[in-house]
Amino acid sequence: MTVSEVLVIDDHPLFCEALSMTLQSALGVAKVATASRLSEALELLSGGLSPEAILLDLNLPDVAGLDGLIRLKGAVPGIPVIVVSSLSDNRIVTSVVQAGAAGFVPKDSRRDVFVSAFREIWNGGSYTPDGYCPPAEAETDRGAEANAVARLADLTPQQGRILQLVCEGKLNKQIAWELSIAETTVKAHITAILRKLGVQSRTQAVLIAQQARFASILHPPTS
Repeated sequence: MTVSEVLVIDDHPLFCEALSMTLQSALGVAKVATASRLSEALELLSGGLSPEAILLDLNLPDVAGLDGLIRLKGAVPGIPVIVVSSLSDNRIVTSVVQAGAAGFVPKDSRRDVFVSAFREIWNGGSYTPDGYCPPAEAETDRGAEANAVARLADLTPQQGRILQLVCEGKLNKQIAWELSIAETTVKAHITAILRKLGVQSRTQAVLIAQQARFASILHPPTS
């Protein structure tokens, strides 16, 4: 399969440059667009950019954890998203795959590993790192976390952004001002968010969002 355009979302210029060169020289990608923030990437996509694949770093200046992946998948559900991250713990990889990523490639992988991974994904497959062992359901308490990821993935991009602002402690009036929408629209979105997440309050919604962040993925509750 020939891929003509790819979007790379990463805030490290040297890594973006190296990855772009690999995509173009080893895989024949004609055009590589880059963005250093999720917001910048979403603007490019809404402005008409139509990549055939997206490479995403999980740690960006404006998002952390699975937030970026979930919002990106909601914005462009038909485009495969490949996560490229320095955080390659088994739990991270599992959560990334559960959230809808087409694959996960550790950032320190050799060039030939990137090439093999991208070819596998672009041919309709998926990719996880060598040595990755999906945790057995009986061995680790993953049920609540997996459920949280699935429910968050059902939010629209606007709902995901509003939930992020709720998690930051913003009031409806502040959210309305930041997003340039009516306060009644914010209230309607929050009602829809609570319904999709199956909760009754903003506090419960924040707890669901926190279950999909790195801290809880890497250090799940022991109780």
